[in-house]
Amino acid sequence: MKDIYVDDTGEGYPLVLVHGFLGSSEMWKLQKEFLKKYFRVITPALPGFGESHKLKSLDSINSMAKVILECLDSKKINKFNLLGHSMGGMIVQEIAKISGDKINKLICFATGSIGDIPGRFETLEESREKLKKEGIKETVKRVPKKWFINGDRAKYYYLCENATKETSQETADNALIAMKNWRGFENLKNIKNETLIIWGDKDISYNFEQVDTLNKNIPNSDLSIFKGSCHNVHLEKPEEFNSLVLNFLSK
Repeated sequence: MKDIYVDDTGEGYPLVLVHGFLGSSEMWKLQKEFLKKYFRVITPALPGFGESHKLKSLDSINSMAKVILECLDSKKINKFNLLGHSMGGMIVQEIAKISGDKINKLICFATGSIGDIPGRFETLEESREKLKKEGIKETVKRVPKKWFINGDRAKYYYLCENATKETSQETADNALIAMKNWRGFENLKNIKNETLIIWGDKDISYNFEQVDTLNKNIPNSDLSIFKGSCHNVHLEKPEEFNSLVLNFLSK
């Protein structure tokens, strides 16, 4: 596979941010602007998504995790902090399973341990059926606005719009297949890294049971809940989110 797009900015200890379904490197715009003052911030775009839209997409979380590891290896980065959002949270758990010794601290943000997400606003199979029926253009109009309390009126909703402009139907479907077939619950007890779990209490993609399961089963973990926030806490309350991340990684 050709190299994925990676935004690499700032200096210091590496911090890798992994986006989720229908995301891109740009989805971390507000984090990059702040955190680059403290870390070398690395934000890849997964194959088929955002800035890597010309690359063939992948249909397994394991393959996505390996692409991220290959990317870091090519940059000779052997130790790093790691944060994953939503589907990206599944990917970082898989990275922890493959190469947990390379991770300094781990952040699982708005994610869970089971790919076929219980309690989601619709099942992944329903999402696949709707994608097939309505097409990618309608899907990217319908789904991302569910990630914000204020829907498509949210201040930073445009970052989601930008991320999805080049996303193909195949890429979206492959990601849904990847999530549906992934299961990370059994490995939670093996995650030895100090872990922060972040969740918005109005998230309709991942309910409390999902993040509570992470917190109860990852040995060295803490859960931080944002009140009045949905799935994209990092874009709804960026200053609070960024401060929490900085404090966790710096302590």
